[in-house]
Amino acid sequence: MTLNKGTATSHGPTAGAARKPGYAGTLAATSCAVFVAQVANALPASLNGLFQEDLNTHGSQLTWITSAFMVAVVCFEFTFGVLGDRFGRKRLITAGAGLLAIGSAVAAVAPSVQVLWVGAALNGLGAGALFPGSLTMLASVTRTPRERAQAVALWSGFLSAGAALSPLLGGVFAEVGSWRGSFWVLVALAVVSMVLTLLLTSESKSPEGRELDIPGQVTFAAGLILVLYAAVEGPESGWATLPVILSGMLGLVFLAGFVLVEVGATSPIFDLSLFRNRAFAVSSVVAVIGMLAFLGACFATSMWLGPVQHQDPLRVAIPFLLLQGPAFVLIPVVSRLLHRVAPSRLLTSGFALMSIGCFLCTGLDVTDPGLTAFVVPDLLIGIGFALCVSSVTAVALDSVPPQLAGMASATTNMLRDLGFALGPVVVGAVALSKAASAFSSNLNGADLPADQLGAARGIAGQGGPIAVNSLPPGTPGSAAHDLALDALGSGFGTAFLICGTAAAVAAVLTAVGLIGVRSPDRSSDGDSAEPAAAERDGTPEPAAM
Repeated sequence: MTLNKGTATSHGPTAGAARKPGYAGTLAATSCAVFVAQVANALPASLNGLFQEDLNTHGSQLTWITSAFMVAVVCFEFTFGVLGDRFGRKRLITAGAGLLAIGSAVAAVAPSVQVLWVGAALNGLGAGALFPGSLTMLASVTRTPRERAQAVALWSGFLSAGAALSPLLGGVFAEVGSWRGSFWVLVALAVVSMVLTLLLTSESKSPEGRELDIPGQVTFAAGLILVLYAAVEGPESGWATLPVILSGMLGLVFLAGFVLVEVGATSPIFDLSLFRNRAFAVSSVVAVIGMLAFLGACFATSMWLGPVQHQDPLRVAIPFLLLQGPAFVLIPVVSRLLHRVAPSRLLTSGFALMSIGCFLCTGLDVTDPGLTAFVVPDLLIGIGFALCVSSVTAVALDSVPPQLAGMASATTNMLRDLGFALGPVVVGAVALSKAASAFSSNLNGADLPADQLGAARGIAGQGGPIAVNSLPPGTPGSAAHDLALDALGSGFGTAFLICGTAAAVAAVLTAVGLIGVRSPDRSSDGDSAEPAAAERDGTPEPAAM
C-alpha cells in the first residue's frame, strides 16, 4: 500500500475538482475486493487445529497451508499489477475474485491436506490479482491527493478489517458446524465481489511502458518455491535428504539466474539499481526481516493454541483481534503521525514494540490454556505492526526521487510480502526442528513401557512430536503425550525468540542505517505526481495470515 506523507493536503488547480463519475461505486467494489482477499489470507489462522484433526496433518503440512497462499501472492502480484495496467483492472479484479471463489470451493471440499494446499494456492493467486488491481483501480478514479488519501485509507481499513474478522469467521463456523462452512462463506463473498465489480466499475488501463518480465517471473517463482520447499520439509524429512538438498541448491541457482536476468531486463520485476540508495536498501532489508517477525509470530500463535494446545477455534481467534485489530483501529492515528513524525522513527518504534511482544511470548507456559498471558504481548505486536506497515513504504518513497516512486513502492511491497511468506516457513522450521530434538532427548530418558516407547518413536519418526501430541488417550504412544507437549512448547518458545530477535534487528538497522538520511526535494514536482505514480505501480501489504 502506498499511502504516504505526500497525500494529506491538496493544492493547485485540482484541489476543488469534482469526483469522477463512478467514484462511489468503484470505492465500494474495490473495498469489497480487498476485504475478500484478506479474509482468504487470514482464514486458516484459527483452523490449524481442526485441519490437523480432520485431515491427519503433521507440522510441515500445516505450514504449507499458509505458505501456499503467500508464495502465490509474492510470486505473481507484481505481474498481476502489470496485467491489470495493460489489459484492464476490471477484468483483473473479476478474474481474481473468480479464481478465489474456485480456490475456496476446492478448500471447502478438500478430502486431504494436499487438496487443501491446491485451494490455498488458488486463493493466493486470486488475492494476488485483487490486491494490486483494486488499489490501482481506486487510484484511477480519484482527482486530488486529498481524495486519493481518503479513498486509500478506507481501502486500507477494509483490508485490515478482513485480517481481524477472518479468524472469528473460521471460529464461529467451526463452532456451529464445520470449518468447511467458512470456506463456503468465502465463496459467496468472492461472488459478491465479482458482481459489485461488474456492476459498479468501469474499465481502466494504463498500458504505456508496462511490459511483462517473463524470464524474471519464471526464475523468481521457481527459485522461491524450491528454496521454501527445502526450508519447510527439512525439519521433518531431514536436512541431509536428497530432495531437500536438491531443491535448496536448484532454488538458489534459479534465484541467482533471476538476479542476472533482472540486470539486463528492460522492464524488470526487481529494479536492482534502487539498492544503490542506502535508505532504500535499509528499508527493503527491514521490510523482509520485520514482516517475517510479524507473520512468524502470528503463525506461532495459531500453532501454539491450535495443534499444540488443541483449543477451541473461537478461542484461537481472540488473540488475533489483538494482533490484527490495531492496524485497523489506528489507521487515522498512524496517518496523522506519518505527517508529523519521521517515518523512520515510527518504523523503529514499531519494530521495537514487536520485539518486546515476541520476547514476552517466550515465557508462555504450554500447559496453561488461558489466554490472559497473550493479551499484553499480542497487543504490543499488533500496535508495533500498525506503526510499521505504512511507515516502511513511506521510508522507501522518501528515499528516492519522485520519478522512481512507483517502482520503489512496488519493490518494497514485494519484499514486504516476501517477509510475510518467509515468516511461517522460518518459524515452522525452527520450532519443529527444536521440538523434534527435545522430544528425542526426553524420550531417551523417559520411564515408559516398551510398547509405548516404541510406538511413540515410530509415530514421531513419521509425523514429529506434534503427531504424538495429538494421539487419543489409551492408544499406542499416547503415554508420551506430556513429553511431546513439553517439546513443542520448547520449540515454539524458541520460534517466538527468533521472531523477537528479527524484530529487534530490524529496529536497530532502521535506527542506525537511516542516520543522516534526508528525503529528496519533491517540492518542484507538484502535489499530486508522487501519489499517482506510487499508487499505480505499488501493490498493497496483506496484513497477515
